[in-house]
Formats: sequence, C-alpha cells, structure tokens
Amino acid sequence: MANLVNLEQVSKSFGVSPLLDSVSLGVDEGERIGVVGLNGGGKTTMLEVLTGIEEPDSGRVSRVGGLRMAVVTQRGVLPEGSTVADVVLGPLDVAEHEWAGDARIRSVLTGIGIDELGLDARVDALSGGERRRVALAAALVRELDLLVLDEPTNHLDVEGVQWLAEHLVNRRTALVVVTHDRWFLDTVATRTWEVVGGRVESYEGGYNDWIFARAERARQADAAEERRRNLARKELAWLRRGPQARTSKPRYRVEAAEALIADVPAPRDTTQLAAFAKRRLGRVVVELEDVRLETPDGRVLVDDLTWRLAPGERVGLVGVNGSGKTTLLRAIAGDAPLSAGRRIEGQTVQIGWLRQELDDLPVDMRVLDAVKEVAERIMLGDKEISAGQLAERLGFSPARQRTPVGDLSGGERRRLQLTRVLMAEPNVLLLDEPTNDLDIDTLQQLEDLLDGWAGTLVVISHDRYLVERIADSTWALFGDGRLTNLPGGIEEYLRRRAASGPSRTPSVAATVGSGSPRSQPEPGRPALGGAEERAARKELARLERAVAKLDEKESALHVALAEAATEPDRLQELDAQLRGVVAEKNDAEERWMELAAELD
Repeated sequence: MANLVNLEQVSKSFGVSPLLDSVSLGVDEGERIGVVGLNGGGKTTMLEVLTGIEEPDSGRVSRVGGLRMAVVTQRGVLPEGSTVADVVLGPLDVAEHEWAGDARIRSVLTGIGIDELGLDARVDALSGGERRRVALAAALVRELDLLVLDEPTNHLDVEGVQWLAEHLVNRRTALVVVTHDRWFLDTVATRTWEVVGGRVESYEGGYNDWIFARAERARQADAAEERRRNLARKELAWLRRGPQARTSKPRYRVEAAEALIADVPAPRDTTQLAAFAKRRLGRVVVELEDVRLETPDGRVLVDDLTWRLAPGERVGLVGVNGSGKTTLLRAIAGDAPLSAGRRIEGQTVQIGWLRQELDDLPVDMRVLDAVKEVAERIMLGDKEISAGQLAERLGFSPARQRTPVGDLSGGERRRLQLTRVLMAEPNVLLLDEPTNDLDIDTLQQLEDLLDGWAGTLVVISHDRYLVERIADSTWALFGDGRLTNLPGGIEEYLRRRAASGPSRTPSVAATVGSGSPRSQPEPGRPALGGAEERAARKELARLERAVAKLDEKESALHVALAEAATEPDRLQELDAQLRGVVAEKNDAEERWMELAAELD
C-alpha cells in the first residue's frame, strides 16, 4: 500500500509549549484516519503541517509526487463575488451536461444540500455554515488521492452527517478528518490519531476502539490520571448499554471491559429525577397551545401545535436544516413571535438557553470572573461546587481560568458559555447544537453533568451519541407543519426520511444506520454460506477459549519468572516458554480477527 504523506520527527510550536514534538506518522493510500484531542491541543496545527499550509519548525514532511489533495478548513474562506457554481463546479472545467450526467457529482450536490442553496447563489450572501457546506462540496466532487477535513459535520443535520459518512466510506480516497462527532468517527475511521501533549498516539479503529484502548492506557497510568480513567470507564459503560452493533470485540476483551466498569453507577433513575423536578418546578413548565410559527417571509414552520413539556422531561429534537428547530426552541424560551396560539410558563421556571451564537460573553473579563458574574457556588445534584470547580470540570485549568475571554478559542468560548448557563442553576435547559466546537473530553464531562440533572431539557443536536445518551424521547420536524414523536429515535427518523421520497441517504439504513461500516461485508468480499458460517463461528469460539487459556499460562509464567530470579538456567527455560505462549496467543488473536471480519 503506497504511502501518500509522511512526517519524520516533526516539531511545531506557537509560544512556549510545543504543539507537535518530534512527531513521526504517515498516511497510506485508502486509509481513513480520525483525529481527536483537546481544543487547543494541536489537531488543526497537525493538519496544516501535514498539508503544507504551515511549515514545521524542525523535521521533514514528504508527499508522493503528483498527489491530488483537497483541504477543507473551518475558516470557510471563498472567492469574493463568486457563485456557488463557480466554487463547486468551476475547478472541474467541464460542460454543464457532463457534470449534470455524473451521478456522483449530483449525489454530492444533493447530499450536502447545495441544491437547497441554489447554484446561482452568491457566496458573499451565505451564512458561515452555508459557506462551509459549499467548500466541502467543492472538495467532494473532485477525484482525489487524499481528502483532509477539519470538523466537516458542523452545520450538517443528522441526515447530512449520515450521508457524508456513507459517501466517505464508499469512495477510495484516503481521508484525514478532525471530528468531535463520535458516531461519525466510529462509522468512518479505520484508524484514530489522538493529539495529546505534543505527541500523536495511533489506535486501530474508530471511537469505540479508541475508548477501549484509552481506558487500558488510563488503567496503567499513575494516580494523576485517575479522573480521566473514570471518564473512560463511564463512557465504556454507556457504550455497552447502547446498540450491540457498537461492539464487535472478542468475548475475552468484552469480559475484561465489563470487569473494568463493574463499579460504575447505574443509569440515571428517571422516576427519581422526575419527582425531584416536580418539587422544584411545579406541575406547569412550558406549554405551547395551538401555536403557529412562521419565517419572516411567511413560510409556515409549525401549525396548530400543542406541546406541554413535563417536569423532568428530556427531549431530543431533530430535523433537516431550515425545518424550524431553532425557531421552536426560541418559542419555548419565549423569544420567538407566535403567529397564532399562546405560550404558558410556570411560575417557578428558570430557563437556561445555550445558543449557537457566542455573542453573549463578556470579552473584557477573565474566565473565572465571567463565571463568578453569574454565581459563586451552585448545587449540582446533592453536591455544592464552586465556580472554579465547575469551570475545571469543563476543561479550564486553574491557570487557564485567569485568561481574558477575548483570548479564548472558539471551542473554549463555547465551554465558557456552557459553564455560565449551568452556573445560573436553570431548571429548564435549552441546548442548541451544544456539541459544536467541543472536544470529546468536554462532551463526556457535559454528559456526565447532565446524567443526574433533574430539570426539563430540550436539545437540538446532530450528535447521535449525545441525543441517545441524555434524551429520553426524540421528536422531529419533517417540514409538514407538525411535531412528530419518534419512539425509535434517530434510526426511525432516518427511516421515515428515506421512505418519504428522494433522500440524501439512499442506502444508509442498510449500510451505516446502526454502527460502524466495518460491520458490513467489504466491497468484493462474498458473504459466507450457512455451513461455512457455522464452521467459522465454531472456530471463533474455540479461539476465544484458547486465548483465555493462554492468558492464564502467560500470567503463571510471569509469576514463575519472578520466583526464579536467582536461577539463571530456570530463567532461560521460562523465558523461552513465555515467548512461545505470547507468539501462540498473538497468532490466535490474529486468526480471530480474520474470522470476525469474514463474519461481519
């Protein structure tokens, strides 16, 4: 397999701390790599060095000759005065009938939502999210060897994210993508890079595999890593409680993970939380009666809607871009005009609203002062925590808490906005795309905080993991003027969208609808027949038993080696036995992986 890009002992610094410190890595042909890490940890810098946007301070970056590469950053910079067609189709230098007759190009234009914007639209008049979609489409329509994407799922709805995942899995282009969308990462990536402390740690597989590996690394770390270990353990517990398609591990590894998470607290007691919320909120929260919502140009988003939010209710709200999700959230908050109907709010209701915009932050204050401006201390569940403690849980170290708000990155401002909302101790929480610009560690902390939160919650998000984890019911806007309950969650939403007519995800439900595409047969690989499958499963079970026995032998040999420390001849004999057991175990594991791939 050809190597496309290679970094050798690369270092890069901005200021005192190195973002990359003697990093060596490579991207192979057809490889799909997901990049994760803390905000400000060096992910974007690594992409810029990898693609030649930034030069390294030391080390060497080599690229194969004639490399066809496209880079889509978060900046969304497009040529002024251009139309959408100029940006997306202009570089192809083909006649209209040629690209119009190309099914792949038409699929990209529909899947990313370019058809909705219009090819004649001026890019200068587009919003930031729309400009990002145009830049993404311009890269996807090209024939490439390497595609580099920085947070491509931001500003895409759930259906758009699923379409993009399927598109990237089905094309042969190598991919390097920075993403905090865990479902997307688990679906697309065959390898995960974690940028941490100036290093880049490499793991096989996507999010699920990374969490397993990270939990093991944290287990072996010293006491300073204990908090991070607990987060990984709790995340593993939620993964095990989720759809079975997320886990395709050997039984001996699953049992090890289950032993690791045995003492994790049980899932939230929704009955207990609802009872507490009733005492705090009263019977009436927010009620919309016979409501109609319209856009400024008169398009009806919702008509004749009656919706009563109950104390302690946890709702996930989904729908395509432009269907009215944010407008409905604004109506719940009392910030959107109603064309008809009325809104009723309970006397004890205190709303906390996390908007998509970052225009409500005091840029002239320091981080801790901006948090203390809301409150000095709050009760979180049955514990009282200070402003500094909550800020630290959401990723602001004590040193970083002294930083001026104006100097924070976009992701850090999002975290500060969230911290201020929680410090107000709302009993109704409205979250509009809370995952935008948040790294995975912060998302885990947010979910941990919301697990035991007793108020009413409504969340709009394209992050399927977040919705599945914190919401107890899912509702959708399909553009028909109604709000529809989805007992089957996001999977039901996607099925209904596919059944309602032309969809951006024609074969998504079968391909990536409930887990990683690695659970599907790879292109060109025939499915096993009945007798072959039974034989393979039988061998799989045998190998699992063999590996378990070899694990026991390996442990016993380590004990024997320690006891024979003063017997050189005995040590040599035991060492030879140990090397044989380890080699046999590795062979068995490799054979297990081959059979598992054939059966998937």
